[in-house]
Amino acid sequence: LDASTLGKIDIQGPDSREFLNRIYTSDWSRLSVGRCKYGIMCTEDGMVFDDGVTACIGEQHFLMTTTTGGASRVLEWLEAWLQTEWPELRVFCNSVTDHWATIAISGPSARKLLSNVTDIDLGGQVFRFMDWREGLVAGIPARVFRISFTGELSYEINVQADYATTVWDSLIEHGESYKICPYGTETMHILRAEKGFIIVGQDTDGSVTPKDLGLDWAIAKHKGFSFLGERGMERADCLRNSRKQLVGLKTLDRTKVLKEGAQIVLDSKQRERMNMVGHVTSSYFSPTMDHSIALALIENGQQRYGKTVHVSHENREFQAAEICSPVFYDPDGARQNV
Repeated sequence: LDASTLGKIDIQGPDSREFLNRIYTSDWSRLSVGRCKYGIMCTEDGMVFDDGVTACIGEQHFLMTTTTGGASRVLEWLEAWLQTEWPELRVFCNSVTDHWATIAISGPSARKLLSNVTDIDLGGQVFRFMDWREGLVAGIPARVFRISFTGELSYEINVQADYATTVWDSLIEHGESYKICPYGTETMHILRAEKGFIIVGQDTDGSVTPKDLGLDWAIAKHKGFSFLGERGMERADCLRNSRKQLVGLKTLDRTKVLKEGAQIVLDSKQRERMNMVGHVTSSYFSPTMDHSIALALIENGQQRYGKTVHVSHENREFQAAEICSPVFYDPDGARQNV
């Protein structure tokens, strides 16, 4: 996959860790050089603003990735806080989205393929999931990140943009024996949905908190200092049980693909002023599952697993679907951690 459009922001300065601790919900104090971490940033009211993986390049140097469509918005957000609220922090942010070309290789043979063209030791014990390493790929200086947006064993190769074609062609050539196949955005969307990975702006709409998305684990509970959105999340409205929460949907008719944006009701027999409890955020037919799957935001959804809901379809019809976990495939992550 050509993932070069992924937002990339270079963050440097002696106060970089403190800055990340304030911007993200998680704790960045102990992230060591050579490691990566998933982070969520929220607005002051506690709503999810963006997410991505940030790598520790040096003790005072980090590379932040953002949602593709939100790269400029996130950079503007970072600069606004640095320049107007925390001018005492010695931090410098620069967009390097265009500087680095990113090539993602995924699948059971990803390690075998990459080992043919790199001098980096890819052994599972020395190059773990969420590690990054520097070395040569196809003879080109590169940063290689072992992160995955597909749920498979994956590596994201970053090289200077001028050399992207050289590295891409080398991977295609060496990958022929593994039946390599370039894949695009639609395939990526299906793969990440099978794993329940969100896309900010598609599975969020500015009104959901990390807890609504089942991402409580990404909120540091005891880091001893405040981060953006911390107080907002503690408002009574953000703590009520009836909030819309991210869940999975499996249609009772496995061939029926739900409409994205379709409204969801508990009782399809209501006549007027139907009580809508949520909506579909992402919907696909999964070849892996041989079943239609969807992600949705549903009131108190995480307590409704196993319940049947009805999703508006065409001609005033409804499709029945069962609420389930948003992680449809390999819930333990065994495939990405091999």
